[in-house]
Amino acid sequence: MAMTPERATDVFDPATRAALEAQHEVIWAQAPLDEDEVRSLAAGADILVTSWGTPPLPADVFAEGGPRAVAHAAGTMKNLVTVELADGGPALFSAASRIAWSVGEYCLATTLTMLRRVREYDASTRAGAWRPEVRGRELRGRRVGIVGGSSTARAFLAMLAPFQVEALIYDPFLTTDAAAGLGAQLAPLAEVMAADIVSIHVPDLPSTRGMTDADLLAAMPDGGLLINSARALAVDQDALLREVGSGRIRAALDVFPAEPATSFPQSLTDDHGSLLTPHIAGDTLEGHQALGGYVVGDALAYLDTGVRGPSYVDPANWSISA
Repeated sequence: MAMTPERATDVFDPATRAALEAQHEVIWAQAPLDEDEVRSLAAGADILVTSWGTPPLPADVFAEGGPRAVAHAAGTMKNLVTVELADGGPALFSAASRIAWSVGEYCLATTLTMLRRVREYDASTRAGAWRPEVRGRELRGRRVGIVGGSSTARAFLAMLAPFQVEALIYDPFLTTDAAAGLGAQLAPLAEVMAADIVSIHVPDLPSTRGMTDADLLAAMPDGGLLINSARALAVDQDALLREVGSGRIRAALDVFPAEPATSFPQSLTDDHGSLLTPHIAGDTLEGHQALGGYVVGDALAYLDTGVRGPSYVDPANWSISA
């Protein structure tokens, strides 16, 4: 377990931890967790379990006799292993697809909060005003645009199904049939951005930076809502601030160009047209406690049977993954 004791408590619920210790030889790391400690833990292990705070893994750790799998109880593995190690090295497993469910819940909660004007009603009620001259909107039947077909987008789409929305999705790697299987219609980016509600779900890649540009933001309808729980740089920040500052559209932002973000442009703070959260879309108590068991279970099954569970990281998709 190549993670600090504090992180192990965070990503393993007590029952899963007890079951692993009853069925396997488990070695838990001791702080401080540096490269030497990781090497010591990896020696003789079948599975190396990592998480936030684990240092980058040296390739020679996986020489003959090294771990056959890395189970990452966190999201992206790109700061952990090199592309060379991902292709032809140990089998890799990431909890990104489990975190995606938490992000999907965040996107749904944010959408409903913003549509129903919950923040405005809360502020006015606290100020002594009763039923201000503002009326919320319903989600049912609205047009929702999804930019990127990642696991977080898929989770959000699953949660939107009961609301009978008209879902449009843009992703150059999706087919029409695959989009339909997600409950969405494949559409050009410009059409997706013209939806009432737009949610960003793309990884941080050279091809995605600035993809939601000034023209696309200007195409959003008046009163539109932009949700970004993915990567800040996917959206033209100057154009976004202009649109939100004008009051024409609203935004719910969980990611920012520089983090931690401790100060914000006035256009994001001078009224209730935006909702700001500190990169916590995927951070829930239940979600974190499930991460360790989620990836370790898949890694064990893979080593026993070769079955690729939902947390398996396909090397073929490494270049387009988050």
